Amino acid sequence: MSKVTADELNRCLPQTQCGECGYPGCRPYAEAIIHGKATIDACPPGGVATLHALAGVMQLDPKPYEDEVKANTRPPQQAVIREAECIGCTKCLPACPVDAIIGASKQLHQVIAHECTGCGLCVEPCPVDCIDMIELPTPAYNKDIAEKRFEAKNIRALKEAQAKERSYQAKRHLKQNDEDKQAKKAYILEALKRAGGK
Repeated sequence: MSKVTADELNRCLPQTQCGECGYPGCRPYAEAIIHGKATIDACPPGGVATLHALAGVMQLDPKPYEDEVKANTRPPQQAVIREAECIGCTKCLPACPVDAIIGASKQLHQVIAHECTGCGLCVEPCPVDCIDMIELPTPAYNKDIAEKRFEAKNIRALKEAQAKERSYQAKRHLKQNDEDKQAKKAYILEALKRAGGK
């Protein structure tokens, strides 16, 4: 058998990016399986279908995992914001792994229904508890688009973090230069004072 790749396993996963598997997204979970750090039965939103897909790629018997997976499977979900209660705090925006929530400070927020993966990560940070997770008969999102949106958000977050670090380093460098200039100035003044006292 040719070596299984994380890409192959990632394609089997639902791309909810919910973290219920214990990893911060579907791809990190796929990579953990490849490296023997995770088993194929840790995806509640994927359920038995995902278990069988992963087992097929890994050439494993899914039967030993089926009962537990059935017990832990959760149905597809979608976040819904109760508009009358939303205070526009924006705390749900960074929590959404696929940028499926739109809104601005002190403005009503809304969930883009066909892009919400139902991960539920937006619920906890909401200070007024105005987000409900409703069950759906089938997922409303496209998993390929969800994966791309997740990757795009991660790239953007990385670039923002790098820009912040560069800005911090530049300010630190300026401060250091200023401190060096002040120290040199003080040294020269002290030398001149000593020279004038002789």
